Amino acid sequence: MRYLILSAIFLCLAMGSLAQSNNYIRYVNPLIGTQKMGHTYPGATVPFGSVQLSPDTDEQPHNIGGKYNKNAYKYCAGYQYDDRSIVGFSHTHFSGTGHSDLGDFLIMPTIGELQLEPGSREDTSTGFRSAFSHSNETAEPAYYKVRLDDDNILAEMTATTRVGFHQYTFPASDNAHIILDLMHGIYNYDDKNVWTFVRVENDHTIVGYRQTNGWARTRTVYFAMEFSKPFTSYGFKNFGKEDYKGFWRKFDQTKNFPEMAGKQLRAYFDFKTAANEKIQIKFALSPVSTDGAMANLRSEIPDWNFERVKREGQAAWNRELSKVAVTMLDEGEMTNFYTAMYHAFLSPTVYMDTDWQYKGLDQNVHKAAGFTNYTTFSLWDTYRALHPFLNLIQPTRNRDMIRSMTAHYDQSVHKMLPVWSHYANENWCMIGYHSVSVLSDSIVTGNLVGAEANKALNAAAQTARTKYYDGLEYYMKLGYVPEDKNSSSVSKTLEYAYDDWAIAQAAKKLNRTEIYNEFIKRSENWKNVFDSSTGFMRPRMNDGTFGKNFDPLKTEGQGFIEGNAWNYSLYVPHDPDAMIAKMGGKAKFASHLDELFTMHLPDEFFAETEDITREGIIGGYIHGNEPSHHVAYLYNWTDAPWKTQERVRMILKHQYHPTPDGLGGNDDCGQMSAWYLFTALGFYPVAPGSGQYALGSPAIKTAVLKLENGKTLTIEAKDQSEKNVYVRNVVVNGRALNRNYLTFSEVTNGGKIVFEMDDKPLR
Repeated sequence: MRYLILSAIFLCLAMGSLAQSNNYIRYVNPLIGTQKMGHTYPGATVPFGSVQLSPDTDEQPHNIGGKYNKNAYKYCAGYQYDDRSIVGFSHTHFSGTGHSDLGDFLIMPTIGELQLEPGSREDTSTGFRSAFSHSNETAEPAYYKVRLDDDNILAEMTATTRVGFHQYTFPASDNAHIILDLMHGIYNYDDKNVWTFVRVENDHTIVGYRQTNGWARTRTVYFAMEFSKPFTSYGFKNFGKEDYKGFWRKFDQTKNFPEMAGKQLRAYFDFKTAANEKIQIKFALSPVSTDGAMANLRSEIPDWNFERVKREGQAAWNRELSKVAVTMLDEGEMTNFYTAMYHAFLSPTVYMDTDWQYKGLDQNVHKAAGFTNYTTFSLWDTYRALHPFLNLIQPTRNRDMIRSMTAHYDQSVHKMLPVWSHYANENWCMIGYHSVSVLSDSIVTGNLVGAEANKALNAAAQTARTKYYDGLEYYMKLGYVPEDKNSSSVSKTLEYAYDDWAIAQAAKKLNRTEIYNEFIKRSENWKNVFDSSTGFMRPRMNDGTFGKNFDPLKTEGQGFIEGNAWNYSLYVPHDPDAMIAKMGGKAKFASHLDELFTMHLPDEFFAETEDITREGIIGGYIHGNEPSHHVAYLYNWTDAPWKTQERVRMILKHQYHPTPDGLGGNDDCGQMSAWYLFTALGFYPVAPGSGQYALGSPAIKTAVLKLENGKTLTIEAKDQSEKNVYVRNVVVNGRALNRNYLTFSEVTNGGKIVFEMDDKPLR
């Protein structure tokens, strides 16, 4: 099989000895989705790795003079494809989130006069940043390489789960430096750093920590840094204001002093280099201590063999990507598919040391007992498709993620499961309590059983009874969230109702009748915000009246979050039949969906919502944001399921491309990519927790799913082509399927599913 040759804006994937018939990583382009939003990042990481080492192309403060800086949104992942300079390489990133944090411990190699300011984008000579060109940039799974043009330094990096491995090839210089920037961060601002500390242990080993405020308000990350070559001198500059220095003032701490402490530090380490000399750095992270970071470093990279670490990292990716082996119509689609799998396996991220210790939500040190502890739970996004995909393809990991969620619950003073959590912090981002969906999906499908399943159900029920959380008191009392008491009220009511249904399904599976009765009743609360006079979901007030000045096209001030009534009114994934009946029946509903996909939504109606952009919109359907991800599948509940087949193939074609601007919206920790993966395979979890997948139109020619239970599922799309988007027949293990969905057991029992494709719909 030949290599995929990318055009001028792509990167050639040179995999050396890994170029085999089962080398799936050669189809991954980590730069997909880096341009329009800047929300994905290239760089060095292993699947679900704690270290996600990547170039950052600029520093943009979250706010300037107390006012939000809109340019910060472009740098949620730290890297913008359109930029032409790199400010350095930091070790922690989010993939595709609409808000951000992290960007810890930026490293930058330089030569010549020492500069401790990054300088300007317009003139890179004013600081330590460097110009670069995409023609001298290579991005692969577990490997990144770029030439820093200003100083002619070749930067390479790879990683293990907890350790970033840098390799810098220098020109001859008596004045080479490696800068460690502890001020740098993503969504940065003046008071983000609470404290930083650096301790120079010897002439090649440094340890320390960084504590930050922000999205996670009590986040502390420890590090251990080791050079392959002793440095000749070192120092730092404190850019922060120091009102009191105590008796440390008796020392000159700025030069060759082995302790550095302050809020705004940049340190440097000096070297002399010969031509083409390589200086390597191992940089380990820990959530617990510098001792933990050093132990992680020693355990995961005990030597200085960069090529071995790179090779093993890429082998790890190949193992994960090979869980689904597909053939598709062209290599561009192959790139889309395996890049989507790559994105789907970036997070959640491992959050514990090699000795299983981690810092918990209570800020105490805990030890994971028999499970891998994870963090980075972007649940408003990922409960929809990413976690169902992991529940299918990676059930062991997904169980450990659930165990991490229940550990969060145990440590929570609120006794709540995570909403959006990372680094021993709950940041409360977005709405709902969608951990319960992830738990339910695993319980209903039999991946979480026994006492563990019952404990998870108890945690889910208690979470949903927390009255002071985000309008729940009103929801429990009135059956809806009133807009004059709590904003985004319609979205919250609808999502709470689905979550309640998910709890009820888990309770039903576990024969917990009392919990089932409580939450199945609550799951009907969506009806309380449906306005039959308009045919849309609509905000209600505390007195029971519907809000005035309603506009179903607007996203701002209408009771919705990151969506409008046209899209959110379709959010009843757990009871589409009842929703369709309220909206006038199957024929009228199908016409309503047709109008959604063909109407024009003017820019003015989403201008105030930065998560929604023109690129992610088809008609009035907003694929670039998550609340609508199930919508194209709703035709399956009408008499025109062929329209689902038509729509999903259209969405695949228009919203996913093997290019730097290849995604129509935020990937949101893999949700956008997981939608692609399910849809390309031919089915989708409209309501996680149902144990069912709605049928669509597969984009693959063949797919082989290697399941953890030892069974194999083969999917074949007969007569597959660009025109043959309609499904004439579906055959499961030799028997024709007479319904519009597959069950979880039909998929996980293995065997063969055949889609017979046609260019004409079956009406």
